[in-house]
Amino acid sequence: MTTRILAATLTEPWPGDPHDEADLPAGDRPGSGEVGTTDAELHQRLVAAVAAVDAPDAVFAVSRHGRRTLHGGGSAPPTSTPRHNLRYELGSASKTFTGLALAQLIRRGLLSGGEPAAACLDPARRTEASPVTLAHLLTHTSGLPGLPADFYVRALPAWHTAPYARYPAGRVVEAFLRHRPGHRPGTRWRYSNFGVAVLGHAVAAATGTPWEDLLTEHVLRPLALGDTALRARGPDTDAVGHGKDGRTPVPAFDAGGFQAAGAVRATPHDLLTFLEAHLDPSGSALPGALRSVRTPVLRRGPGHVHVHTMAWFRHPTDAGPMYFHGGATLGQQAFLGFRPDTGTALAALCTRRFRAHDPFVTIAYELLAEL
Repeated sequence: MTTRILAATLTEPWPGDPHDEADLPAGDRPGSGEVGTTDAELHQRLVAAVAAVDAPDAVFAVSRHGRRTLHGGGSAPPTSTPRHNLRYELGSASKTFTGLALAQLIRRGLLSGGEPAAACLDPARRTEASPVTLAHLLTHTSGLPGLPADFYVRALPAWHTAPYARYPAGRVVEAFLRHRPGHRPGTRWRYSNFGVAVLGHAVAAATGTPWEDLLTEHVLRPLALGDTALRARGPDTDAVGHGKDGRTPVPAFDAGGFQAAGAVRATPHDLLTFLEAHLDPSGSALPGALRSVRTPVLRRGPGHVHVHTMAWFRHPTDAGPMYFHGGATLGQQAFLGFRPDTGTALAALCTRRFRAHDPFVTIAYELLAEL
């Protein structure tokens, strides 16, 4: 057994680990925060990061104690809308929004997180002895694979254009209700887009409200994220993704039935607003939910050194924890992260499909670890 579950269901507040990071080996810590970096020095570091990413479009946006510094550039010709005002596809980084939405629904007493997902989707279905709950789906401990077993067959005809669009909501739900986990839910961790997609449909069914409306009502509107949405609008509003070569444009991402797992689009400024709320929950419209998504809920791997919250990967530094999540679509990449110890948030975005030995995530991660 390599996963240590710190909370079996999503209670409010979700209990953390009393030892917190005391048992994490020092060798796993990426480094201490840099002190005294000036605005000019930070700007130069962002310029260097954008150049090193070498994408058609890239934006690195940093907030330190509420003061924002952004830099954008790239090999593609500039568009009529400045790069830092475009909306970018977040891919799996959308799960940070999903986790916060569920935390807020729990905070408001609309859900507990312990609801069996199958019962939400099919109330007439007999509940199993060890059902997959909403908590299991969110924390990747449901036992579901990364994608449904028949996803690749169905997606193959549109593999380079819109593979997820070939797998709509009904198929996601049907595949989940057919699936039989190979082990008891809540005992092992396996990252699953499938599971978080099911979560969105289960929550929508349980509340009688479409996922897009739930996200808007419980996260986007309270945090004043007016430039964040689940649907594409057009080239004057949305950044255009590119293939691995950095030259071939790809269509806007269609998440199909995987909205909760990867459909969010947002501007760099909206992403900084989102991350700043995590840095200072007490000053936001969602203080309880934001504190919940910062709390460790499971550890995994040898020595249980990999720490997860409801919504974030959590790594230690010498000064305090660093929270982050990455994501990718067919033609774009995103990295979101924040450090309460230094009051720093980072949103990094680029318009090139992930490729082997791609430097984007490493550059963004190391920048956040050093700020």
